[in-house]
Amino acid sequence: MFHKPQLIKHKKSRGTRLIHKYTKYLQQTTFCCNLQSEIMTMKKLFLATLTVLLMMNCSTSDSYEDNPYIPDYKFDTGTLINTSLPKYNALNFPGNYIILDSYGVNGVVLYYVGSSMYTAFELTDPNHVVTSCSVLEVDGILATCGCDDDDNSYNIVNGYPSTDTVGEYTLKPYFVKVSGSTIRVYNE
Repeated sequence: MFHKPQLIKHKKSRGTRLIHKYTKYLQQTTFCCNLQSEIMTMKKLFLATLTVLLMMNCSTSDSYEDNPYIPDYKFDTGTLINTSLPKYNALNFPGNYIILDSYGVNGVVLYYVGSSMYTAFELTDPNHVVTSCSVLEVDGILATCGCDDDDNSYNIVNGYPSTDTVGEYTLKPYFVKVSGSTIRVYNE
């Protein structure tokens, strides 16, 4: 005859109970760490989604693009503008500008804002058909149109029109790259 094996219940020793408690503690800690990790992943996902949405809503197109009045001429001053030369030395001091007659449609104004930051804009009224009167005259930081039908003027620091300007377009900006004392103005 066969005997049934009997299960012997042993009383858990103190060491076993400690191991059991420690195991539960580790499981809880692991759960908390996993939860923190999941929260961090969710935060990263949220930030990535927010960044993508902001990038989709932000537009690089300003009101100068699709301007029917100003043709898009390609040019590059290369290494012509060197602030070490007397002709361009004024560009070492904030608030000064030079006019580059041979570039753009009717010339380009290059303005030194300060801290190695320059702006360059087309000297043609962006709210007029290109004519002899649509050339902008610069006085201080304002570039004013000479046409009789309005008094359009624009800020050469940021390209924005003055409050009394008629039309929807800002000045056409050009790219500026500074390398040491050489300033490159170009349109690609």
